[in-house]
Amino acid sequence: MSRSARRITATVLASGALLAAAALPATADGRDHGRDRDRDHGHSRDDGRDHSRDHGRDQGHGRDDGRDHGRDHGRDHGRDQGHGRDDGRDHGRDHGHSKPAQRSAVVLGKIQYDSPGRANGSNRSLNGEWVTVTNTGRSPVNLRGWTLSDESRRVYRFDLRLAGRSSVRVHTGVGRDNSRDVYQDLRHYVWDESDTATLRDAHGHKVDSKSWGRHHHGGRR
Repeated sequence: MSRSARRITATVLASGALLAAAALPATADGRDHGRDRDRDHGHSRDDGRDHSRDHGRDQGHGRDDGRDHGRDHGRDHGRDQGHGRDDGRDHGRDHGHSKPAQRSAVVLGKIQYDSPGRANGSNRSLNGEWVTVTNTGRSPVNLRGWTLSDESRRVYRFDLRLAGRSSVRVHTGVGRDNSRDVYQDLRHYVWDESDTATLRDAHGHKVDSKSWGRHHHGGRR
């Protein structure tokens, strides 16, 4: 090869070496940039996975909280229902063992519904019919507001205190009241040959009653 050809060849080779050297940093930069991009993308995937895991855990906590709340609510509701049943049982027991009202110590005694002698309407004849009210107990009873009535609803209202183990007669005619006899101060007969005497307390509750005539055989009671 001539000297000129060798020079040209050397120049070409040198130029190629320079071009190759210039290209190497760009290629390295590209690879580095690619690796950086991959790392960033990897970090993004990792962040996404971490975020998904955190979100899943939050969702799980939400489900757990919901289950715990449901269980607690169910238990509390069950306890409340149980208390309601217990209250119902207690009320039933109290109601079942409630004591019946005690029978009054005040009762009707002997009744003279047919005045002896002629029924001439005199005050003496009117006072010949009477009803006995007896306190069988030991303690006195306030009869104020109590009533004595017949089937025709003619009513006598008491205003006295009846001592224990004692009786008072309620006469039809006029007279002066005392501890043993009281008077309705009426001008006509009250008790018929067939009638019912009813004693009520101050609240209107029936305490005792006695019937005769068509209700019962016999005269004086």
